[in-house]
Amino acid sequence: MLALVREFAKFGTVGGIGIFVNFGVFNLCRGITRLPVVRCSVIATVVAIAFNYLGLRYFTYRDRDRGGPGREVALFAVFSAAGLVIENGVLYVATYAFGWDTPFQNNAFKFLGIGTATLFRFWAYRAWVFRTRPGHGPRHALPHDAPAGAPGDPAAYRPETTAPPP
Repeated sequence: MLALVREFAKFGTVGGIGIFVNFGVFNLCRGITRLPVVRCSVIATVVAIAFNYLGLRYFTYRDRDRGGPGREVALFAVFSAAGLVIENGVLYVATYAFGWDTPFQNNAFKFLGIGTATLFRFWAYRAWVFRTRPGHGPRHALPHDAPAGAPGDPAAYRPETTAPPP
């Protein structure tokens, strides 16, 4: 459970910075262009997705199986595109179906869309894109330079022995 909490915290760190990137690009695009609000949001989401890929690959899931960079990038793109549709679908419905189109409402519904899409992305990236290496669980509980079998290492307990765990 502790490993999952740490993983979610790292995912949240990258995602939190990605949210600032997303909102920054979104509001900049809205302020300096005459593009429709949802189009600005899609542009901002794409920029944030690129940022998030780098953060997730090299920070959050650096210890996970790559399974081939082409496969990883393709799956990341597919699940990110689904998240883009979820995120911007919320903004689209609020803007065009309900007419909620003030800057405050745009940002509020973009935030709601990001939150909804984040839950989907966390599950998808964890389950499909950045998978645990076969035979290896994530080793978030120990420092990266800790030797195998160190106290707290879940791999130290070998259930095939009759001795109790340390």
